[in-house]
Amino acid sequence: MTEQNTPSAAVEESNPAVESPQQPAADHRKGKNTGPVLGAIAIVLVIALGAGGYYHTHQQAQTLIAANQALQQQLAELKQSQQQEKSALEGLLQQQGKTLEATDREQTSLVRQLNELQDKVATISGSDAKTWLLAQADFLVKMAGRKLWSDQDVTTAAALLKSADASLAEMNDPSLIDIRRAITEDVGTLSAVAQIDFDGIILKVNQLSNQVDDLRLADNNRDERPMDEDDGELSSSLSEWRQNLTKSWHNFMADFITVRRRDSSAEPLLAPNQDVYLRENIRSRLLVAAQAIPRHQNEVYKQSLETVSTWVRAYFDTTDPATKAFLEELDNLSQQSISMDVPGQLKSQPMLEKLMQTRVRNLLAQAPATHQEG
Repeated sequence: MTEQNTPSAAVEESNPAVESPQQPAADHRKGKNTGPVLGAIAIVLVIALGAGGYYHTHQQAQTLIAANQALQQQLAELKQSQQQEKSALEGLLQQQGKTLEATDREQTSLVRQLNELQDKVATISGSDAKTWLLAQADFLVKMAGRKLWSDQDVTTAAALLKSADASLAEMNDPSLIDIRRAITEDVGTLSAVAQIDFDGIILKVNQLSNQVDDLRLADNNRDERPMDEDDGELSSSLSEWRQNLTKSWHNFMADFITVRRRDSSAEPLLAPNQDVYLRENIRSRLLVAAQAIPRHQNEVYKQSLETVSTWVRAYFDTTDPATKAFLEELDNLSQQSISMDVPGQLKSQPMLEKLMQTRVRNLLAQAPATHQEG
């Protein structure tokens, strides 16, 4: 079987060798048919790629143009903003320049005034150093006058006058003897002024304000008899039985209702809730009186105390010991004056004022002329 199969296999192998001459011809015809198609496809692909590239390039160009325009607009806005800032900065610099010029002028003026003042001080210190003691004495005397007339503080005013006399004594100038004599007389005049204890008066007024709650209200029922009290007795006559019946009826009703007579001079009764307001009004008037003491308002002080006295006598029991003591202290305070009789002028003040004009103020007026001559 092996030997039979071998030749057939050889025959089969020889058949392709026989058919091989015809296959290249078929392939050659097939290649002639597909060549133009492939070329056309290649051309179409090239054209498509070129169109796509052109479109893509065109889109990129449009994007770049739009971005360029946006950048140019931003650049223009930036240039405009810089121009505005430059203009504002130039205006600010001009304004600052003007301010600096004004400051320089003001500084120059201040330096000139300072130099003039230094020249004046040097002139005063070099020519008469004792003038400062004279100016100090003049200031102390003026302060004494203000304390005397504004605050009525006699003690402080006298102390200031003594300090002024000490300043004049330190000058050791015989020409000031008249002024020192006037100061001594002013001190003696103030020593003779009667002193008033203002603090003590204020404390007494405040003490009265604390005692208001201790005052007892008046009942206003003194010796007031019921109506028809004299006609309350019954008659023994039978013919007056009607009158006796009426009297019996009135006596029976007297236990329920009592009518009392009041004349026009009787004080009005206070309601229970008005008691608090009355006492607070009294305290308010006393406070006004206390505040008028340091201000030396004599009329306000006396009017307030008189009002308090009128209210206490009208609405409180004047027979009560506490009320009596309250009214007695109130009357004593009303007679107390809170204004002192101080002198209207100090003799030493006009004398020192005149001396200051001749020694100090004339010297200050002459100082600039002396500086210019130098």
